Amino acid sequence: MDNELQQWRAHTDELVAALIEDGSNESVLHTIEHHFASDNFEHLERAAVSAFKLGFEVEEPEEAELEDGSKVFAFDIITEQPLDADIIFAETEKMFNLAKQCHVDYDGWGTYFEE
Repeated sequence: MDNELQQWRAHTDELVAALIEDGSNESVLHTIEHHFASDNFEHLERAAVSAFKLGFEVEEPEEAELEDGSKVFAFDIITEQPLDADIIFAETEKMFNLAKQCHVDYDGWGTYFEE
């Protein structure tokens, strides 16, 4: 496993552990938002289309301005998963590889606290 992917594994383990520690309901599915970005719209669009063809729910790409004033294009892939680090990391690895194949940045994932 390459170093960047190992960092995503650690991020996943830490985030899931923190949610469980805070009392997020482990028995319900959590909405997972995987974040993708690129300064090249064509690359980002190719990643979104590829994800859609793989059956993922893809949010509409948007343009955003970074703190330094530069522009970036971004979209999210939305899934529903149990709060299980192994399951979420397996999905994260797929997203990371999709981003690499399409020459865009994978900016990680997030979710919401569930009662």
